[in-house]
Amino acid sequence: MTARVPGCSFRVGGSVRDELLGQTPGDHDWVVVGASPQAMVDAGFKPVGKDFPVFLHPHTGEEYALARTERKSAPGYHGFTVHAAPGVTLEEDLARRDLTINAMARDAEGRLIDPFGGARDLAQGVLRHVSPAFVEDPVRLLRLARFAARWPSFTVAPETQVLLKRMVDDGEVSALVPERVWQELARGLMETRPSRMFAVIADSGAWPRLLRDLRAEPELAQRVDTAAARGLSLSVRFAALACHAPTLALHLKAPHDVRDLAAMLHRELEGLPQAAADAESMMALFDRCDAWRRPARVDEMLMAAQCVLDEPDPWTVGLVLRAALARAQALDLARLTREALAAGVSGLEIGARIHRARMTALAPVR
Repeated sequence: MTARVPGCSFRVGGSVRDELLGQTPGDHDWVVVGASPQAMVDAGFKPVGKDFPVFLHPHTGEEYALARTERKSAPGYHGFTVHAAPGVTLEEDLARRDLTINAMARDAEGRLIDPFGGARDLAQGVLRHVSPAFVEDPVRLLRLARFAARWPSFTVAPETQVLLKRMVDDGEVSALVPERVWQELARGLMETRPSRMFAVIADSGAWPRLLRDLRAEPELAQRVDTAAARGLSLSVRFAALACHAPTLALHLKAPHDVRDLAAMLHRELEGLPQAAADAESMMALFDRCDAWRRPARVDEMLMAAQCVLDEPDPWTVGLVLRAALARAQALDLARLTREALAAGVSGLEIGARIHRARMTALAPVR
């Protein structure tokens, strides 16, 4: 059964862009022209939009938004007045979007509608704003930076670069709350080359406002790109990024698991080569890091460290510590405890026996 869409519907945005790039589109988003909210509800669509009329298809779950325009009414990325009415055209709706490559549509027959040259910019690898209204939403700076990380060969159009700087100079970027900055940074860190995101932020002048706790050191790009090339998790990528910026995760209000790993790496990083030298140092490290209960967390820290350390060989350090922890984790502590109890040993002495067994297991293999 297919629900009939009131008015005319057009597939828009990312799915059109990705299709032109030869990639499999993700979710399909639709714009509906010539319909009212009531007409959508009457057709069985479920309203979900709070700030503007967006509806879910009753069968596919895809989003259908009424064509709308936006007018800046206050500072920041929430300061917009939205106008959605049957008379708003598709081109007016596309004109409010951020980049030309995101301002394309396909009609019911699959024909491309591209009023702002998005297909041309896509072919030429250019990130270009649709209209001067680009500066009104500071989130767009971060979105553009994230797209630069996704497609490292793309360049930022010179006229768009001017608007990025203007967005910073006018104070719009200062209106971004930490949670929103984190949301975009987290997505950018998971892209192909995260360093491009940070390069765009730096070139715009927004670094001191958005990343004030992070030094723009040359090694940063190598660290985050190495983590990305190895396909590591978000927590590991962020820890590699912020290993010398212990307050960044707190400033961005990052999730607790991200904060914890970044704090652990910052605390332990410089001492890891020495910790790999002998069993006593390893034991102290693993005790501090709660490795006996959370070995996977220590493994993540070592993966992040291997993206940061230069000397001595980070791979050697990581391999030695991982192998030692694996040997200690393989101990049958339940049997050791049973044997101790059978021998009449209890309390602190059992703990001491477990400690000695772990020390023996941690001793470097000769």
